Amino acid sequence: MKKSVVGIGSALVDILTQINDDNILNELNLPKGSMQLVDENSSALIEKKLENHESSMAPGGSAANTIHGLAKLGVKSGFISYIGNDEIGKFFEESMNSVGVKPMMFRTDTASGTARTIISKDGERTFATNLGASVELNESVITTELFKGWDYCYVEGYLIANRPLFKKAIETAKESGCKVVLDLASYNVVEANRDFLNELLPQIDIIFANEEEAKSLTMTEAEESLEYIASKVETAIVKIGKKGSLIKRGEERATIGCNKVDVIDTTGAGDMYAAGFLYGLIEGYDLEKCGTIGNLLAESIIQVIGAKMDESRWNEFRRLAEI
Repeated sequence: MKKSVVGIGSALVDILTQINDDNILNELNLPKGSMQLVDENSSALIEKKLENHESSMAPGGSAANTIHGLAKLGVKSGFISYIGNDEIGKFFEESMNSVGVKPMMFRTDTASGTARTIISKDGERTFATNLGASVELNESVITTELFKGWDYCYVEGYLIANRPLFKKAIETAKESGCKVVLDLASYNVVEANRDFLNELLPQIDIIFANEEEAKSLTMTEAEESLEYIASKVETAIVKIGKKGSLIKRGEERATIGCNKVDVIDTTGAGDMYAAGFLYGLIEGYDLEKCGTIGNLLAESIIQVIGAKMDESRWNEFRRLAEI
């Protein structure tokens, strides 16, 4: 029987807006390329400022993107989070359900979370995120029942903002028989939690990190970071931008290169890499094939706006990946 993946993280709805002039970012006090947490008032001001720009909505959140991608690849998937009793929450749940994800949602009267993704002409993304209801996810709702019957638990690194929740999710997933997969999320998140993360490494099976995140965790460059992380976990993946990715599992090692593609928007690239890699792992492929699938899916997503692709692009990806 094929293995399954349950994710846990923030349930956000991405509101994607393209801009022609980066001056608008200065007016909004949003550093280009950053991820800023904003409250409801600031979120409303940003919405007002961008109201004359064309926008689109899609279910988002780092782990949710990966789970959505896995479902599109035919992997049995579920997702744990909090949403509000509102239209945004309903949109998120229905969008995930429509691709076959089992939504495992807790509900609250707090407004659902949104991630305003502002896309510059060069494809760089700037995020203004209002976590909303998703921050109400807490350790008291984490039980073994949530993880029973799932083979992998994919944990969003941003959850470390709530350390008791983060730790309990990892420990409970392990107790329930899941392999724990962690995406390190952001270099500044890793930097602020380096010692705590290092303590938890032995309980984690698979780690995805980009070069900056790996360096923040280990204080070393990509190659040394890979060796260090792989000595602590079953499988380590360090993504090195345009140069590709490095992967190690025991004595097995792979280096994956990149293809030249037109970059429209880098939203979701890391999330889709993880989806492609995990799909390959579930299919029993070797590390090189897993990494190649992950890389091709990441390259596919950066050629569209947002972290979701239409069926024609999914079909083209499947053709390139030979799956």
